[in-house]
Amino acid sequence: MLAVRRVSARGRDTVIVYGINAVTEALRAGRLRRIRVAGRDDARLRRLLDDAVAAGVTVQSVPRDSLDRQAHGASHQGVVADVSSLSEATLEELARTDGEPALIVVLDGVEDPQNVGAILRSVDAAGGQGVVRQTRRAAPLDGAAAKASAGAIHHVRVAEVVNIARAIVDLKHQGVWAVGLDAESKTTYYDLDLRMPIALVVGAEGHGLRRLVRERCDFVAAIPMAGHVGSLNVSAATAIVLFEAVRQRRVKGSSTRESARGGDQAGAG
Repeated sequence: MLAVRRVSARGRDTVIVYGINAVTEALRAGRLRRIRVAGRDDARLRRLLDDAVAAGVTVQSVPRDSLDRQAHGASHQGVVADVSSLSEATLEELARTDGEPALIVVLDGVEDPQNVGAILRSVDAAGGQGVVRQTRRAAPLDGAAAKASAGAIHHVRVAEVVNIARAIVDLKHQGVWAVGLDAESKTTYYDLDLRMPIALVVGAEGHGLRRLVRERCDFVAAIPMAGHVGSLNVSAATAIVLFEAVRQRRVKGSSTRESARGGDQAGAG
């Protein structure tokens, strides 16, 4: 159970984090600045506090109603913490890797915080470099998004851009191939070679990828559906393709990049 909200403190952005998992992950990420706690009955909470003290983090006991106010009534499990700003990155930093091909997710208008949080969790689990999202028309990285991320919000780097279509072009200049997900594509995701550096571009539920964004993708692929529903939740679809990329990259053998180029190419310029 976790959530965060952003406040201003001493001229710097500070994230208020509450819930044992959220605070624990913030400690692991080296971002924990101060903990406020009410009660120590939970064994996991006691372990967290011991680790925080060992790391030199200040722990302060406060009345429980004080935590209720800071968490705006959400379930805080007896702990609220101040955390330094979340990970931010540039497109160049996401594209630059230590020998491994880049694995990036680009969010095109994904505004549902549950989906954003779940995607952050999948990117972290798959070992991806990070997420690109638009500064406007994007779910805030707090509250429900943080809860759905299960703490991944403290580990996944996020590049915020003004224009998604332009960001895709910039990533391509960095040697990253753009793969869009679109249920209408005749190419399936397992037809593509995902061992090359890729940016997986996913759109919001309902309208999917915007036209200009789709056109900037090198390839557009679908997840074949065998049941009665026509598509998957965007976070589930993202996870499926991310881990297909992970699977392909673990398979030994020569690259088949040229064969992938014969797929449903969207005519990127």
